[in-house]
Amino acid sequence: MRAKAVVRLKFSSKKDLLTVFKGLKPEVESPATKRSKASIEKSKNFLILTVEARDTVALRAALNAYLRWINSMMNVLEVVKSRS
Repeated sequence: MRAKAVVRLKFSSKKDLLTVFKGLKPEVESPATKRSKASIEKSKNFLILTVEARDTVALRAALNAYLRWINSMMNVLEVVKSRS
């Protein structure tokens, strides 16, 4: 069984979008496991994350990982903004 998910995340600024996009790029290009693969795109102020996996368990694990990384990067960006 193949499983697929597409997540569109809206960013408040293109700068934040580009930062997150660049941060995710190495993870997308060389995934930690062969059970899933991901791709990312930019469209206006949206980051589009597409994850395909062999099964729903692998899909859930991959989605959780990517969403946690995105959330962590956004938290860091907020801290940096509040200090400048």
